[in-house]
Amino acid sequence: MAHPAAHLIEQLGLAPHPEGGWYRELHRSEGRVRRNADGVERCGLTVIAFLLAEGETSHWHRVHGADEIWQHGGGAPLDLFRLPPGGGTSESLTLAPLGDDGSPLHVIPAGWWQAARSRGPWSLAWCSVGPGFDFSDFQLMHDLAPADHPAGADPGLL
Repeated sequence: MAHPAAHLIEQLGLAPHPEGGWYRELHRSEGRVRRNADGVERCGLTVIAFLLAEGETSHWHRVHGADEIWQHGGGAPLDLFRLPPGGGTSESLTLAPLGDDGSPLHVIPAGWWQAARSRGPWSLAWCSVGPGFDFSDFQLMHDLAPADHPAGADPGLL
């Protein structure tokens, strides 16, 4: 791997994520919960390490039935975008170390679209999902027909 993040990817044991970038699950709670909206059972909480190298994008995606908390873990600030489930105005957030321009923590509400990109050679985030993440709740926008893409989604992040 030629990019500056290669050492971190190897050191943390990260693998390619379907949305783009690199990840590894760090925690999956044993406790089970039922989601209020649909009664589906999931583990209580999951946590991953997620890394974006320069030029990589976390493409528009969403997690149904679970909030996602992004925490800055190292490297450059990260541009984090979120869009309401039905479309509208995309919000641009900065995930950055405490004291930098931005916040070290941002929440993406359940069902909202999200995308991200690093502002430097690499950005590392810890992403916590509750109720816990399951790929059956995960949806990539580029898997939808273009006519079904919500208004306000930056096509450069597809």
